[in-house]
Amino acid sequence: MDNTATPKSGFLSTMSPIQVFIFGVVEAILVLCSIGFFIMLGVFFSSDSTNTDAYKLPTNNVVNQPSNDDNQPSAPVSVAPVDPKLDHIRGNANAKVTLIEYSDLECPFCKNFHPTMQQIMDKYGKDVRWVFRHFPLDSIHRQARPEAMATECAAEQGKFWEFVDKIYEVTPGNDGLDLSKLADYAKEVGVKNISKFQSCVDSKKYADRVQRDTLSGEAGGVRGTPNTIIVGENGETTVVAGAEPFSSVEAKLQQYLK
Repeated sequence: MDNTATPKSGFLSTMSPIQVFIFGVVEAILVLCSIGFFIMLGVFFSSDSTNTDAYKLPTNNVVNQPSNDDNQPSAPVSVAPVDPKLDHIRGNANAKVTLIEYSDLECPFCKNFHPTMQQIMDKYGKDVRWVFRHFPLDSIHRQARPEAMATECAAEQGKFWEFVDKIYEVTPGNDGLDLSKLADYAKEVGVKNISKFQSCVDSKKYADRVQRDTLSGEAGGVRGTPNTIIVGENGETTVVAGAEPFSSVEAKLQQYLK
């Protein structure tokens, strides 16, 4: 008797040549798909950890933008000229140097930057003028526009700057202000006819006025707040983009005061 073991028939040995070929193709496709899946998984996690810009807010919500490193005047920025009959001016109305600020009353960075601008005016108020323009970022600060319109209602009674100062003093930022207290704040800063003020606020009387500022900012390339443009006597400009510290703003300003 021959005791030599006979090999057992394998799975492939029972298949026809065509079936074996098809099986091999299918197996190869499955292997390639598995390799591709792991490659894509690696790329995804790599980009998730390095490309954080994908999760940032849109450009028009950015509040700190790059500025001129050398503090030198840049090419002229397209900005609407100052109109003394419409614009709110602080400091020397006839000054040859102008700081035009586009700001959002619910922006925390604007709140932090406001004292810097006040400090600039305390030191250079005789030589420069500060123009405040509204640029509410509606997509993230829904109360900024109503507050902007309220400042115009306060302006009817000569209290624009006082009211702006008050709003920045009391608001926590990011829609944190209680709009029902606008009349109380107006009264605190010296608005006499509160009934007239409240009626003005309720009617949104100055919606077009606020929109005018916003459109002028967009036309001038403003995409975030605060955004301040220093304009020299001959129209040369330097942008203060974001809540830059006093020393930085002062260095840029002094280029125009020599």
